[in-house]
Amino acid sequence: MNKTLVSSALIAALLLIGTEATAAGPAGKAQAGMASYYHDRFNGRRTASGARYNKGELSAAHKTLPLGSRVRVTDSRSGRSVVVRINDRGPYARGRVIDLSRAAASEIGLVSKGVSRVTLEVLKVSSEVGT
Repeated sequence: MNKTLVSSALIAALLLIGTEATAAGPAGKAQAGMASYYHDRFNGRRTASGARYNKGELSAAHKTLPLGSRVRVTDSRSGRSVVVRINDRGPYARGRVIDLSRAAASEIGLVSKGVSRVTLEVLKVSSEVGT
């Protein structure tokens, strides 16, 4: 009886821990797709986080990750990568998984291509914009 109770409690605890990690995309989870970047005309406009878009910062838009999350974006061809903070929603173009700031796009060589196949690795899922 005591073993059953301890086993049940352990399983319940593991399920709760696992549920928290997967609620918004666990750290370490990968996603692949096409990336694009913000046009310069968006510089200074408000993002979904309330902050103004700054083309010189390493930031990005993602449809579902919590604002403030950190993501490593790796260009599938070149292998170049950059770490960005999610501060906006989008992209809304079909097949795109992330919109990068101009600075982030430049880091991985995306500016000259416009769009490129990338892999996203969630490094930190955030519940607050400032974290």
